[in-house]
Amino acid sequence: MAERSTAAVDVADNSGDKPLAAKADKATADGVDTQNGRAADGPMTEKDGERTTAAPAAAPELHSGHKLARRYRLEECVTRVDGFSSWRAMDEKLRRAVGVHLLPADHPRARSVLAAARSSALLGDPRFVQVLDAVEENDLVYVVHEWLPDATELTALLAAGPLEPHEAYQLVSQVSQAMTAAHREGLAHLRLTPSAILRTSTGQYRIRGLAVNAALRGITSETPQRADTEAIGALLYAALTQRWPYETDAYGLTGLPKGVGLIPPDQVRAGVHRGLGELAMRALANDGATASRQEPACTTPEELAKAVAAMPRIRPPEPAFTAPPEYQHTTYQQGSYGRPTPPGLSTTQSSVVPPPPPLQSRTGRALKWGVAALLIAALGLGSWQLADTLLDRNSGGTNGPNHTQTESDDNPQKKQEPAPLEIKGAQEYFPDGKPQNAEDVSNTYDGDTSTFWRTKSFYDGPEMKIKDGVGIVYDLGSEHEVNGASITLKYGGAHTTLTLYATDSKSPKGSVGSMTKIAGTTTSETALQLAAEKPVKTRYVLLWITAMPHAPLDDFSDPGYKQAITNVSFLRAP
Repeated sequence: MAERSTAAVDVADNSGDKPLAAKADKATADGVDTQNGRAADGPMTEKDGERTTAAPAAAPELHSGHKLARRYRLEECVTRVDGFSSWRAMDEKLRRAVGVHLLPADHPRARSVLAAARSSALLGDPRFVQVLDAVEENDLVYVVHEWLPDATELTALLAAGPLEPHEAYQLVSQVSQAMTAAHREGLAHLRLTPSAILRTSTGQYRIRGLAVNAALRGITSETPQRADTEAIGALLYAALTQRWPYETDAYGLTGLPKGVGLIPPDQVRAGVHRGLGELAMRALANDGATASRQEPACTTPEELAKAVAAMPRIRPPEPAFTAPPEYQHTTYQQGSYGRPTPPGLSTTQSSVVPPPPPLQSRTGRALKWGVAALLIAALGLGSWQLADTLLDRNSGGTNGPNHTQTESDDNPQKKQEPAPLEIKGAQEYFPDGKPQNAEDVSNTYDGDTSTFWRTKSFYDGPEMKIKDGVGIVYDLGSEHEVNGASITLKYGGAHTTLTLYATDSKSPKGSVGSMTKIAGTTTSETALQLAAEKPVKTRYVLLWITAMPHAPLDDFSDPGYKQAITNVSFLRAP
């Protein structure tokens, strides 16, 4: 299991019970917004799917200081509702805060909660708040998950105002890509609300409660992808307008006017980014809205992620520049420091004192003549050396300029540098059926060194043992004489082994061993140049990694043997 800092999962229900640690109009630690003493989650249960009603079951009567498995010490109850409770706890073995959901083993939803928690833990995607443990013990079922003390709920961000276009773009891009990966593994969220989205101090968005939140509430859906896509559209709509795209108020946001239907974001608030507003409408079209500009509605997270990727990238706002104050001479620099102001003369007049003429003393005049003499001597010496050099060249015959020109004529051109080839597309290559990070492949040739494609973290290394390798196939558009590549990696250290192969398509049929090798190397550096002994004519090039260095925890990636590619360019033979 992952060993990182931790955060609570959104756990309060719509039943109307008030969480113990909550106050009205304020988000609790587990993401429940309470208004007038009730949970403000109303609209989402109807949108997410059918909710099964559980038989009344008393929440476990535990107290602060109670230990689970002689390891997790309960510290504060943040929610107690609908037969289960949620706690902030301390993992005494690893000395870190964790969140814990508790419910009786005979609770009608206990089995589904355990199954959802274990399925979520197997996903292991760092874009989601990780489930660390799911146990049935002593008539209790408890789920342990991460607790992120440095993260901020989207609810709190929206309370301060709508997000900037770049921030809203990052939100919908990261959340849609994460949910695409989850649905690919058969997992749905069904409770994607502003309280389920966390923004870390590094600007990354993480999703909490995958599968578990819906299981705790007994929520199901016959169209889970559609439900999650609409929920992402609602998040984007709220991020752009600071309004909830339904008629009811929720999560501290005001709903839309009743009876008018879904209004485009740019009609709710002036200055909304047009492309993002249309994207929100396309995702919300699942609820009966008309997609803007007649674009097709997005009905799955994958369709939404592709629509986001097709948009022009929205750059972050330029930092505000404040011009430095105009330089002011001090009184000391003006030459009047320590001098009294003469009677009848203003301070402003007395502060402007012309400096005395320089070097007027006998010593000053001698110094001036000495410097002049040195300059004259230096000019004379330089002129003599220049003349001597010119005479030697004119008398040197074959050593003069004419000979240099002859050599240039004998060798018409210097060896040309290889020219870069334009990459038309790329696709991750995973013959074992297990991709690493397929949606980020385009980051390796976008020209932006801050973006990258990264492998998963492996326990064994540097040579890969559980896989033959990982890599990406690049499409050059047509056949070219490939002479090598320039590659920039994210992690240095011992060691990275990578090889370039010519392939027959973006999805090669044969094994790597049957492909034509172009070039390869083993390195500990992050910037490398690969040169082929002989150019190879091909359209598709596989970059294949078989060894990776050990790297620490960073962003959403666990420590382990891993590598990331920030930029790739292929070189054409001259």
